[in-house]
Amino acid sequence: MKKFIIFAIIGFFAQLIDGSLGMAYGVTSTTLLLTFGIAPAVASASVHLAEVVTTAASGVSHIRFGNVDKSTVLRLIIPGSIGAFAGACFLSNLPGDMVKPYVSGFLLLLGIYVLFRFLFIFKASEAKETKSLSAKQSIPLGLIAGFADATGGGGWGPIATPVLLAKKGLTARKVIGTVDTSEFAIAVSATLGFMISLGWEQVNWFWVAALMLGGIIAAPIAAWLVRLLPAHLLGALVGGFIILTNARTLLQISATTVTQIVVYALILIIWAAAIILAVIRGKKEKKAEVNPNSKVVNL
Repeated sequence: MKKFIIFAIIGFFAQLIDGSLGMAYGVTSTTLLLTFGIAPAVASASVHLAEVVTTAASGVSHIRFGNVDKSTVLRLIIPGSIGAFAGACFLSNLPGDMVKPYVSGFLLLLGIYVLFRFLFIFKASEAKETKSLSAKQSIPLGLIAGFADATGGGGWGPIATPVLLAKKGLTARKVIGTVDTSEFAIAVSATLGFMISLGWEQVNWFWVAALMLGGIIAAPIAAWLVRLLPAHLLGALVGGFIILTNARTLLQISATTVTQIVVYALILIIWAAAIILAVIRGKKEKKAEVNPNSKVVNL
């Protein structure tokens, strides 16, 4: 029962972050499952199966809040689904012990990118004229993000969200809602790929049920939470957390105890500095919203 509650809490906070930032449910959940010693393919399969339910709940919530660009969703789901299915089949045919360091390395890079993105690039207050993603742009984006999502247990949001935010045409709020809503199709496709390759017996339904429960509870309130907590702060928190947990997995392979302590200390110091910087940036943007004549200085 204790493990069930822990996994439900993991699913709850992962969905809160994902619903607020448009990313990190898969990365956060998979990272924690790997920390518990679960094989990469089984961890990713369990997370994606849970996401079938949580992304559906999240998508409905975002649609109700008017946070979804439907044309962009339709253009992303087909290439994204193909990429996710291919990635799931690819990961399922690799030995767990061999691929685990690579998956952790991939997640570590995603964590660094998430941290950098929300500290120095992302602007929560940015607003742009509506312009949907073109078919030429959506095909490679969907294929790459879908494949990365299945192989790493997370990647749809961290790849698709920044790309859409960098493109002229969608507000940050609509990007987050669009990515979260389209992720339902990616979760379904990845799950089918894992079930065909691994079989249903490989999935631990205990973990899946716990992750689902936490995600379902969090999904309806994520859109409300984003109004209260600055996106910069959430990005810094999740990015640092992903970096710390995946660095632990990689360091345990060959690093000495002293090396591990030094690296952990450096990560914690950088993480603390990133949180402080995120709070400062958030205050500057809030001040700029109150006083449009003032300029936000990028730190």
